[in-house]
Amino acid sequence: MERKPERKKSYSVLIVGAMLLITSLLFAVYTHRTSYARSVTLGAELTVLKAQISDVETGTLQGDLDTLNAQTLNLSAAKLNNERPYSYALTLLFFSILLTAKGIYNALVGITKAERPDIKRLAQAGLLAALCYIGFTFFKIDIPVGTEKTAFHFGNVFCVLAALLLGGYWGGLAGAIGMTIGDLTTSYVTSAPKTFLLKLLIGLTVGLFAHKIFKLSRSHSPKYVTGVTVLASLCGMAFNVVADPLVGYFYKMYLLGVPQELASTLAKIATVTTAVNAVVAVIAASIFYLALRPALRKSGLFVQITPEKETI
Repeated sequence: MERKPERKKSYSVLIVGAMLLITSLLFAVYTHRTSYARSVTLGAELTVLKAQISDVETGTLQGDLDTLNAQTLNLSAAKLNNERPYSYALTLLFFSILLTAKGIYNALVGITKAERPDIKRLAQAGLLAALCYIGFTFFKIDIPVGTEKTAFHFGNVFCVLAALLLGGYWGGLAGAIGMTIGDLTTSYVTSAPKTFLLKLLIGLTVGLFAHKIFKLSRSHSPKYVTGVTVLASLCGMAFNVVADPLVGYFYKMYLLGVPQELASTLAKIATVTTAVNAVVAVIAASIFYLALRPALRKSGLFVQITPEKETI
C-alpha cells in the first residue's frame, strides 16, 4: 500500500495573511475617506463638464470646445490618480483574504514537504500571466458609459488557456495576476479588485471540470480531449457571464459608491460584453490548447496535473 505523504501543520502563512488583512483593511478605510472621496467629487464635475461639451456641440450653449476638452482630460487624469490608492487597497485586501484562507487551511490540515519547486510550471504561469496582461491591455475595445466604461478584450482567452495547461489554482492565479496588473496600470484601475477575484474563480472553475473531474492531462483519445477542452472552457466562461455583471453590480454600488441606476446600466452592458468575450475565449482557448498539447508533450514541457499539483 502506498504511504500517504506526512503533513505538518504550519502557521506562518496564517500569521502573514492576518497581519496583511488588518493592514489592508485599515488602508482601504483610510483611502476611501480621503482620495476616493475626492475622486467621486471630480467624477461629478466631469459629468457636468461632459454635458456642457455636448451642449456646445449641439449649439445650445456657447463655449470653446478646445478649452472644455482640455479641462476634461485634466479632470479625468486627476480622478484616476485619486482612485488608485483605494483600488490598490482593495486589491491588497482581496489578496490578503485569499492568503489568510490558505493559512487557515495550512494550520488545520497541514502541508506536505515539497521535494523541489516546480520551475517548469512556475515559468509557464509567468508566461501566461504576461499573455493575460497583453490580451487585456493591448487587444481591447473600450465602451464608455458615463464616467465609467467596459470593454471587449482577449484577456480571458489566456486565463482559460492557463487553467487548461496548468490546473485551476495556477491557471487562476496567472489570470488573476496578469489581468489585475492590466487594470492597475490603465484607466480600469477601480476594477482591479473585482478582476483579481473573478479571474481566479474562472481558473478554478475550468480546472475543476478539466482536471478534477475529467483528468484532461492524462492520455485520452483526441475526441475525448476535444470534448473536455470545450466543455471545461464553456463552464468557466458560463460562470463568468453570470458572475461578472452580478458581482460588478454589488461591487460598484457598495464598494465604489456608484449610483444604483448607473450600476444597473453598467451591469446590463457588462452582460453583453462578457458574453461576447466568453464566446471568443471558449473558441480561441480551445484551439490554442488543442494545438499546444501535442507540441508540449513532444518537447517534454507538458504539465501533468495530479491531485498533489492542484494545490497552491
